[in-house]
Order: sequence, then C-alpha cells, then structure tokens
Amino acid sequence: MAKKNQPYKSALKEQDGISPPESLSPDSAKTIKANRQKQPSVDDLVSGITSGDITALSRAITLVESTNSAHTKKANAIITACLPYANKSIRIGITGVPGVGKSTFIEAFGIHLTGLDKKVAVLAVDPSSSLSRGSILGDKTRMEDLVKAENAFIRPSPSGDSLGGVARKTRETI
Repeated sequence: MAKKNQPYKSALKEQDGISPPESLSPDSAKTIKANRQKQPSVDDLVSGITSGDITALSRAITLVESTNSAHTKKANAIITACLPYANKSIRIGITGVPGVGKSTFIEAFGIHLTGLDKKVAVLAVDPSSSLSRGSILGDKTRMEDLVKAENAFIRPSPSGDSLGGVARKTRETI
C-alpha cells in the first residue's frame, strides 16, 4: 500500500508483444475476422450440409445448440430443411461409465467405416461441471486417427444441465 504522500506504483509491468512471423500475410487476420462476421443464410448452410461441407455443418450445429434467442428461428429453419435427409443415415448411441473405452471403440469403428468409404459423424457429449459449468470436451483429442480421416466429422458438445449422456439439443443436432 502506498504511503499517504507517495504516488501509487504498480508492481505489474507490461511488455511489448511478439511480432507476427514474416511468413504470415498481413491481410490474413483481416480476412479471417471479416469472414467470421459474415453470417451465412439458412439456404447456404443447408446447401453446405447436404454437399458435405463440414464448416457449414459446424456452424449449423452451433446455431442449433445456441441458447441465444436470436438464433432460434434460423436453427429451426435449418432443422426443418434437413428433415427430408434424416432417414438416409444410421444413428448409433454409445454410452458407458468413464474409462470403459467408449472413445477407443468409436475411433476403431469410425476408422473401419471410413475405410469402407462411409461418412461418419460423431457427436460426443461430455459432462459439464455443476460448479464451473465448464466441460473438458476431450473426446476429440482421444480419437487422433479418426480426426484425420477424410470422411469423419467429430463434434464435442457439453452436456450442460442435461443428464443421461445427452446434451439439451442432441436430438436436433442429429
């Protein structure tokens, strides 16, 4: 604590940041930020999903899982537009106690299916802490080989307040 007649002097000091590498285009950060701010239309997202664009799929899942009321209308429109394609896929649920080998099984089965030229999407639901509301979302890191497979998509989602191994919007996400 500073004495009455002395100005306060902080023990914290700021240092200059590091310079970006020369190999990085100076315009790349601007381009990335500009693209992030663009919100694709429902038609663009549905077209992307049906053509196998994983970026469109990721963005659509984010909208469906969002608790932001501004996203609800768009998410519902995406779900409605995708319903005609819903029965063209096989859905399998894998559950079990921690450490039983769910991720190991999913990775092995997923690699087998991608080896047969099938497309695989894994919606991994990780439990959320009731204290911090956070989730580790570590399933994707445990499936190192499946992540690299061309026909595989892995999306970790926190369970939030939901119990039973599913997230609040798992059904809609599928």
